[in-house]
Amino acid sequence: MTTKPNGNGSSVRVEIFDQAYNLRGTDPDYIFKLAEFVDTKMRSVAEQTSTVDSMRLAVLAALNIADEYQVLKRKYDAIAGEYSARAHQLSDMLNDALEEGRRVS
Repeated sequence: MTTKPNGNGSSVRVEIFDQAYNLRGTDPDYIFKLAEFVDTKMRSVAEQTSTVDSMRLAVLAALNIADEYQVLKRKYDAIAGEYSARAHQLSDMLNDALEEGRRVS
């Protein structure tokens, strides 16, 4: 990884599937980790397929990443829904308890 500071962040030189890219952002380490993740995914797809076309590998890697994202998003949404429902239930119970306390006073 090579970084060069500039006014809008840093320019980071990364390699993805043996191709060099100059990317800009505010967190060079994060950009480098993303590039490393994509490179690893492309190499994994390349090992599983017979294609050597880097564009095709990039699309297949992107589809794999999108699939992983969707699986995690569904899990997150389910967990968030459970917590939201529980929070509403607890809020209702608290409101009922407070209302009961007002009636007793």
